[in-house]
Amino acid sequence: MLATVSNSSPASDQSELVAQGKALYLDKKKGNCVACHMSSDPDAKLAGIQGPPLLAMKQRYPDIKQLRAQIWDPTIRNPKATMPPFGRHWILSEKQIDAIVAYVHQL
Repeated sequence: MLATVSNSSPASDQSELVAQGKALYLDKKKGNCVACHMSSDPDAKLAGIQGPPLLAMKQRYPDIKQLRAQIWDPTIRNPKATMPPFGRHWILSEKQIDAIVAYVHQL
């Protein structure tokens, strides 16, 4: 039996995931995170100020699982959260949430 060889490296896979996350972050029909959150990304024009700024995310969320949980359902930590529970309400798929988490965590 022959082994399958992948042409992609873990670093390129991560870069692709981050790029997908950025697209979702900016997409007004999907994540649309930019509607409520300001970030350091120069492509995030007309960013909102309702949510907290997405800055220094690795320091704020050293455990990336906590960031994912926050995006999945922010009402667990704050029942009065205005951010939609993207995972619990199936607004975004698991893969889309993983991509947004990868992008936001590197901000």
